[in-house]
Amino acid sequence: QVQLVESGGGLVQAGGSLRLSCAASVSTFSSYVMGWFRQAPGKEREFVAAISWSGGRTDYADSVQGRFTISRDSPKNTVYLQMNSLKPEDTAVYYCAADRRAFRRVTPVVEYEYGYWGQGTQVTVSS
Repeated sequence: QVQLVESGGGLVQAGGSLRLSCAASVSTFSSYVMGWFRQAPGKEREFVAAISWSGGRTDYADSVQGRFTISRDSPKNTVYLQMNSLKPEDTAVYYCAADRRAFRRVTPVVEYEYGYWGQGTQVTVSS
């Protein structure tokens, strides 16, 4: 069973930065694609970013491309989301997720491909 714990959320002014962390409890962490999703009030959860199991491929939603960076530190079983130039529309609960399959060749952007989820961390960007 994979357990994911996010941290690093908080309140920040527009234009500021935050770094989210997601610690995984599984020793085979490096075998899985990892993703970040977010859900704003009254909206459906949406894809933000994903990183391949090797770390060599990343994908981003158009809305965060160029501002957010996903990375992973496999020895620490941790994935990060560096968020720069934050906007009020980035306000949401951010969720870390792990692929349901190991060694997938692509980086999924849809929720149902991810089998494990963290509890979420709130990010609030004030204008």
